[in-house]
Amino acid sequence: MSEDLNTALRQAFFALHHGLPRQGPGSDATTRRLLALAGPLPPHPRVLDVGCGPGRSALLLAAEAGARVTAVDLHQPFLDELMAHAAERGLADRIRAEHCSMAELPHPDGSFDLIWAEGSVYNLGFEVALRGWRRLLAPGGVLVVTECEWTTDTPGPQATAFWAQAAPLRTGEENTATAEAAGYRVLGTYELPDSDWFEEYYDPLAGRADAADPALPGMAEALAGTRAEIALRREHGADYRYRGYVLTPAVPGEKSMWTTRAEHPGSAGTADRAAIRDVLLGAFPTPLEADLVEALRADETVWLPELSVVAQAPDGTIAGYALVTRGWVDGEPVLTLAPCAVRPEFQRQGAGAAAIRAVLAAAGARDGENLVTVLGHPEYYPRFGFTPASQFGIRVGFEVPDEAIMALALDPERPVPAGTIRYPEAFGV
Repeated sequence: MSEDLNTALRQAFFALHHGLPRQGPGSDATTRRLLALAGPLPPHPRVLDVGCGPGRSALLLAAEAGARVTAVDLHQPFLDELMAHAAERGLADRIRAEHCSMAELPHPDGSFDLIWAEGSVYNLGFEVALRGWRRLLAPGGVLVVTECEWTTDTPGPQATAFWAQAAPLRTGEENTATAEAAGYRVLGTYELPDSDWFEEYYDPLAGRADAADPALPGMAEALAGTRAEIALRREHGADYRYRGYVLTPAVPGEKSMWTTRAEHPGSAGTADRAAIRDVLLGAFPTPLEADLVEALRADETVWLPELSVVAQAPDGTIAGYALVTRGWVDGEPVLTLAPCAVRPEFQRQGAGAAAIRAVLAAAGARDGENLVTVLGHPEYYPRFGFTPASQFGIRVGFEVPDEAIMALALDPERPVPAGTIRYPEAFGV
């Protein structure tokens, strides 16, 4: 391909994408889920958004996490668009744009509490990026990336041919192993829903393609490639997915590498339900908690299927569990975290924390939810953002130490109800 045609194609590509809300699959809801999986951050975390594009993630991180964001991209018009939006939203003092390559980041070691790369890591390569960016993380820092990967060991020929040219893909298992080999521990993962592909990305892009002038230099080729990519996803999308990885540098000797997911529903979840009961029976001295979960599962007024979350060991063993069900504060619907458990042989290795982070992320992605309560150890749950419920004007109707009843506002900017907590009947309180 000649240099002139390369230039024309590149210009046509950017013309198709200019002004679109996203440059790849994703959504604000997914950004929030991944942010929740990252766990507690400093009050004003230093964030590096690598390959930021027009900056949808950077804007959200600055606005909702109070972050000081350094946004990096090689396409100056994207950076200009980001800073214009930042000024409109009063965030210009929290975001700094840098025109540079993600392969040559000019920052000292330990500069960032959080590195963020939604839909951009493929430009450098998953393994190369993970190894190269690790030095930039401060102690306890977190790296969040989304990566396209195979969902099967035997993808069809159409998907195989497309991705062989676009960007080589690995399976999820291979990406997890790659992250571990690069010196990370997986705090959690999240598979992007199909709406992140179409409603947020492909549908706006298709509309732009329909309005484009194919007579412009390079545009006919860019349009053909765009439409082929969208058609491939519609017809063969089951072969591949986008998945978010939330990683932190591993402590030497640390054993855990957990993946998290909701329990499988219906008849497909029979094995999950048995494994969850085994976790609870092993973690507690009596079957009360195991029986509680079964009673909650049978109550359609309180059971929320996507908020029954397991943490899996690398071999697929369900090691940890966290459950959130419906509760009420003076009649207003809230969420209640309990029980949480880890199989004895996996305790103190991070499985429980991974499940809790994942279930709180899933709770935060539900429309209309904003308050989670928990009755538990006051030394443990604050690491996930919980504070004494009394600070919200929330109490329980039975005797318990004030510090043991805690609450978490999923969106601190929204009001939460005050009053007395009412638990599902299965709790018996």
